[in-house]
Amino acid sequence: MTSFAPDSIVLNRKLPLWYQVSQSLRASILGRSPRDPLRLPTEEQLAAHYGVSVLTMRQALKELEDEGLISRHRRRGTFIEPHVRRGVPVRLLGSVDAIVAQQSGMEATLLDHGVGPVPSELAEHFPDTAETATYHRLRRDETGEPTNHARNYVRPELAARIDPDDLARWPMTKVLRDVVGVDISRITDSVQARLADPETARLLDVPLLSPILHYTGVTYDTAGRVLDVAVIHYRGDRFSFTVTLDAT
Repeated sequence: MTSFAPDSIVLNRKLPLWYQVSQSLRASILGRSPRDPLRLPTEEQLAAHYGVSVLTMRQALKELEDEGLISRHRRRGTFIEPHVRRGVPVRLLGSVDAIVAQQSGMEATLLDHGVGPVPSELAEHFPDTAETATYHRLRRDETGEPTNHARNYVRPELAARIDPDDLARWPMTKVLRDVVGVDISRITDSVQARLADPETARLLDVPLLSPILHYTGVTYDTAGRVLDVAVIHYRGDRFSFTVTLDAT
């Protein structure tokens, strides 16, 4: 019988190995394809895959079993529970309208907003201004469960025309285009795999150092000027990132 193939990770020796392995395997299980088999490799095979001892692997598997993600059966093996919900895909879409549609449909709470210095890591995007307006929002799905938290860094002259109440209803892209009235030419997206920091763990209600998707979206106007930089942390157990390329 074919077994499910988990992703590989580079382990940090300063953190408990069983915890890192359990979180990696958890993300692999929740991000699996419907066509993937439910049976996991043996403890020995998983231990070799992650480069840990069998004892460490057993501790990681027990964590997942206690969470209800897997079940272990003597002589039969370890299986992913069929009812486990897979992650929702975050897709790279081809138009501003499609991006607005992707971002819509979630309940958003504006946590705070204000004007402050441009963060050093974003300075390259705002070479002609020392400050940006920042909007911090938490999004929830239809069940009320937190799915991501986002910070938008917007040019101050545009922020003066933004009603914060609009951001509880609409994505920033829609507000900039349809309310503020700017001409958006393109949005450049990048996604990285990271571990949840204390703030993200608290807001998204996940364990510290859980796998997350770190998204950065840079919005440009028709003159090539950056209007907005969105930095979003997605729960790694609820989202995957899919890119479709047209070869024609």
